[in-house]
Amino acid sequence: MTARPDPVSAEVMDGLVQTSFTVIALLSRAAAEHDLSLTQLRVLAILRDHEPTMAQLAAHLGLERSSVSGLIDRAVRRGLVRRDASTEDGRAIRVSFTPAGHQLAGVLTEEIGRLIAPMTGRLSPADQKRLGQLLGKILG
Repeated sequence: MTARPDPVSAEVMDGLVQTSFTVIALLSRAAAEHDLSLTQLRVLAILRDHEPTMAQLAAHLGLERSSVSGLIDRAVRRGLVRRDASTEDGRAIRVSFTPAGHQLAGVLTEEIGRLIAPMTGRLSPADQKRLGQLLGKILG
């Protein structure tokens, strides 16, 4: 019989839930200031580090391909992203930033950093590093 993991302590659960609600509110605020939804912000964050295919983007977001097509259509109309045929698979379409999208992603990264700074600023540099390591472990 497989051992079940220990239940999460109430303190950890409450801390994670409250922190996630606060961070989501801050991200939603930053997105709204640029006429973006939270999901559109997530797309920009993914594109900051990757040039996924439409299928990969749908899988990462946990959305149907048709929903992702609509998100990307809107971003293309705004001049933030472009679609290109994949060099590995001619049937696949890769999504990447335009210069305007890359610029907006940089602006959003700075703004979100400023919004989150009051939360993390209470921690020493060593505690911030440890928090980053622990969050990485949680997200695994």
